[in-house]
Amino acid sequence: MHTNEHNKDGSCGCGHDHSHEHTHEHKHEGGCGCGHDHSHEHKHEDGCGCGHDHSHKVSGPDETLALLSYMLDHNRHHAEDLHEIYHSLEANGKKEAAAILHEAMDDFNKANDKLEKALKLVK
Repeated sequence: MHTNEHNKDGSCGCGHDHSHEHTHEHKHEGGCGCGHDHSHEHKHEDGCGCGHDHSHKVSGPDETLALLSYMLDHNRHHAEDLHEIYHSLEANGKKEAAAILHEAMDDFNKANDKLEKALKLVK
């Protein structure tokens, strides 16, 4: 098991504020070099490959609130996964890919911030 906390102050050293903790397991072929085992399981069973049912038909304010809350939480977990991938790329000398992923993470986090603002307005 692994959380995204790396330093005594809870930061990973990448220069961003990561005020979250998400515990999960994931596998790295040949190891990631961090000294402990990871395994991460995702199921992809539908047509788009994301593993989710996209038949969300929101019919009222309660469902809107519930779905938006779920989607924000879900996206935050994906952001944490991207953060781990970023560190793996850095550790494996894939600096250019890591830099591009870092930019994508910034965009992803900006989108999550907007979802959070929308959620606050819905509440």
